[in-house]
Amino acid sequence: MDFSYRTIHTCAQTGARIGELTTPHGKIMTPVFMPVGTRATVKSLSPEEVEASGAQIILSNTYHLHLRPGEELVKKAGGLHKFMGWNKPILTDSGGFQVFSLARLRKISEDGVDFNSHIDGSLQHFSPESAIDIENALGADIIMAFDVCSEAGTSREESERVMELTARWLRRCAEHHKRSDQMLFPIVQGNMFDDLRLRSLELSKEYAKCGIAIGGLSVGEDKATMYHILDVLHPNYPENMPRYLMGVGSPDCLVEGVLRGIDMFDCVLPTRTARNGTAYTSHGKINIRNLKYREDFTPLDDRCDCYCCKNFSKAYLRHLVQSDEILGGRMLSLHNITYLAKLMSRIREAIAEDRFGDFAREFISSPEYVS
Repeated sequence: MDFSYRTIHTCAQTGARIGELTTPHGKIMTPVFMPVGTRATVKSLSPEEVEASGAQIILSNTYHLHLRPGEELVKKAGGLHKFMGWNKPILTDSGGFQVFSLARLRKISEDGVDFNSHIDGSLQHFSPESAIDIENALGADIIMAFDVCSEAGTSREESERVMELTARWLRRCAEHHKRSDQMLFPIVQGNMFDDLRLRSLELSKEYAKCGIAIGGLSVGEDKATMYHILDVLHPNYPENMPRYLMGVGSPDCLVEGVLRGIDMFDCVLPTRTARNGTAYTSHGKINIRNLKYREDFTPLDDRCDCYCCKNFSKAYLRHLVQSDEILGGRMLSLHNITYLAKLMSRIREAIAEDRFGDFAREFISSPEYVS
């Protein structure tokens, strides 16, 4: 099945757009937030619950699935969709960021990366070709090119070196990619240097067939710097495909990102913070552990209709979290991904009605505008 993208409506106020991305496992309405299922599961939630949240697509991780259980086992199971019981679209990242952030030791060469597993210290090697082989075996709808991510504060010389290496690896990824039912997204790098970002974008365009990703942001820089880089890139994107900002998903960044032309987002933040007792609500971010919720018998969010908010009070959720009961983290995770799915729906509605500029201004001044 061919991949395709079409713009449905462009906001007259802001230029933000609603799009429809067609994949072999269904259509995705953008702008969209993708919950992260790193190890083939959105942590603690069933596929049925994730679908009920309004999620259209989830992300899984090549690095983690290669280490456990291994891509060949997933392939024998019929691919990632069957293995995890999720029949909607899936995106897998290439493992480049995890090698950057998790590997105990790593050595980057022209051929690829040698590193020690964060699980058992075993020596591993990822090359552009082997990363693509793993992603081909996993069988996600959208796969990412293998790249090199540099942290904020990296020198210009080193940032340019790894940006050029990422571009050479992209060519190798594209040449090695074997499955026509998977779409390969290139990743724009270049650290926090305007000209390197623009150069990386130009080098990536040749290989961007139905989508392009922006990596190497939210890696230690302040948000003003990230927004500046997005502003620099915005006028230069290909028009006929979605733009995916990797690893970003707080409510403020979603609104600010859409204002800057972004169509797709992902982040572990909503489920990770949920397990620690934090919830995003229409009245702002709250920490359910706070003593003031001990006798608060109102819903977590009175404007939310998720299972958590329809059935449980803040007092009960606080009790669960304080008692380290699994249900507490589960319910806050379900609520948080539902909240973000509904936020993206509100954004799409505002774009469709040519009022996204007004929506963004109101949102930025509201309690919901939280990181």
